[in-house]
Amino acid sequence: MKPVLQVRDLCRNRILHNISFDLMPGELLAVMGPSGSGKSTLLYNTAGLDQADAGEVRLQDTVLTALSEDDKARLRLEKMGFVFQQMNTIPCLSLEENIVLPGIQAQGKRQKAKVKEKARRLMKELGLEGLENRQAQQVSGGQLQRACICRSLINDPVVLFADEPTGDLNRQAAQEVMDTLVNLNRQGMSILMVTHDSKTASRCDRILYLQDGEIKDQLHLERDDADREQRVNDWLMQRDW
Repeated sequence: MKPVLQVRDLCRNRILHNISFDLMPGELLAVMGPSGSGKSTLLYNTAGLDQADAGEVRLQDTVLTALSEDDKARLRLEKMGFVFQQMNTIPCLSLEENIVLPGIQAQGKRQKAKVKEKARRLMKELGLEGLENRQAQQVSGGQLQRACICRSLINDPVVLFADEPTGDLNRQAAQEVMDTLVNLNRQGMSILMVTHDSKTASRCDRILYLQDGEIKDQLHLERDDADREQRVNDWLMQRDW
C-alpha cells in the first residue's frame, strides 16, 4: 500500500534533524514529545505552512517541497484539512459561513449552493444541526472545534493535520472532538496529529516520539486492544515523560 504522505530527511533551522516517516491511507498517527521538541514545527513543515531547510515531503504523487508558495497554498486548500488548538474562526461570520468559506475559495462562487449543502450535511453528521446561524461566541468550545473540523473537510482533503485539537477544551469537549476525529479516521481519513495528551494519543494507530528534533521511537497500537491507554502511559514513562 502506497503512503498518502512521505517525509524524508526533513530539516528545519536546528529544530528538526533528518525526520523521515510515512502516513499510510486511513492511518491516525500521533506525534508526541516534550515541550520544545519540535512537534508543531514538524507538522507545519510537513504541511508546507513553513519552509524546511532540507528534505522532501510528498503528498500522494506531488512533491510538496518543490512547489512555489502559490502552488503550495492551492494544494493545501484542495487536498489538506487543518484543525488547530486556536480555532481561528472569523467572529463576525456564522458557523456555516466559516465552514463554507474555504469551499467557495476552492470551487468558486458558482458552486456556493453545492458547498452550502455539503456544509449542512457535515454539520448534521458532526452533531451541529440547528447551529448553522450561531456565531463562535454563541456555542461551546467543543461545538466550535467540531465546526472547525467541518470546515477542514469541506474540500474533501486526502489528509487532515491536527495540532493539539483538544488542547483548549475541557474533558467532555475533548472527548467529543476525539470521538469525531476517530470516527472520521475509521471512515478512511488519514490524520497526522500533534498532542501532549496520552489519553488522546492512545486512540491513535501509531505514535511517534519526538525529542530534540529527532524521532527517537514509535509505538504501534491495535484498535481492539483494551489496554491501549495503559500501554501508552507505560511507554511514555520509559522515556521519562
